[in-house]
Amino acid sequence: MNVDLLIDNLTNPALLFFILGILAVYLKSDLEIPPNSSKFISLYLLFAIGFKGGQELSHEELNWEIAWSMVFGIFISLAIPLYTFFILKRKLNVYDSGAIAAAYGSVSAVTFVTAATYLEAQQLHLHGHMVAIMALMESPAIIISLLLISLFNKEDATPIKKRSLLKHSLTNGSVLLILGSLVIGFIANAKQAEGIKPFTNDLFKGFLAIFLLDMGITSGRKLKAFFSYGWFPILFAAFIPLINGSVFSVLSASVTDDISSRFLFAILAASASYIAVPAAMKISVPKADPGLFLPMALAVTFPVNITLGMPLYFQLIQMT
Repeated sequence: MNVDLLIDNLTNPALLFFILGILAVYLKSDLEIPPNSSKFISLYLLFAIGFKGGQELSHEELNWEIAWSMVFGIFISLAIPLYTFFILKRKLNVYDSGAIAAAYGSVSAVTFVTAATYLEAQQLHLHGHMVAIMALMESPAIIISLLLISLFNKEDATPIKKRSLLKHSLTNGSVLLILGSLVIGFIANAKQAEGIKPFTNDLFKGFLAIFLLDMGITSGRKLKAFFSYGWFPILFAAFIPLINGSVFSVLSASVTDDISSRFLFAILAASASYIAVPAAMKISVPKADPGLFLPMALAVTFPVNITLGMPLYFQLIQMT
């Protein structure tokens, strides 16, 4: 791994604000981001990345490479829950195994956004169709994981609410916003879109830093209870993303030669959802413990990806 690349990532202001958030919890500081402000910032990030992706997509020529890339993205979101579920089921109950498998098969929009800023630092270009692929990868992992829970669940007391699940998958706020922003960015007049460019581009990194500060505070608060589950969830949350990201960074060469797209495929495979999946599990699998799968995704996998993962995947892609 390129040491300079790792150091650059570790000194990224966004990451340092994430660490500051964790540190604030352990110092028992009263530092916090008001819930309404945090929600606004998360909506802003989804809107900005979707709109910018739509603008980029409007300048792209749709071709077979993009079509196969979309198929590949859906394949990732179906494949990861299948093998992670059986790894998890050796140590955990079927409900928690399914919920964690769904989280790791689905994607983290914030990790994707952070990866987009990483690409900018490498003077590489984000292609708009990758935003569409990210949105497409949100739901398949949730659905396949719930099917696995149904198949291996030996208790009939907690039926999965399939109708509620389908409705949630189609109307989930984060999915709807990023897809809607993508479509608006795609159809918007380029000259008119310039009017909001300062809002979608110039303010983006500052809002991301504040959002990651909030994520650090949230992670720090959840870590204490999470440690009571032992070492297995911690090791899983640290190593599985690195394995997934590495494997799919190499396999992505089968659908595209573009370095930035391959890097984002690695990030999508390595990331874990801590927004869409917890909401879906709350509706459909109330027996799954959010005190387990949420800290795994947010407090372990997220920092692993933005410290070690990104330089590792980028280096692998350059080598293959």
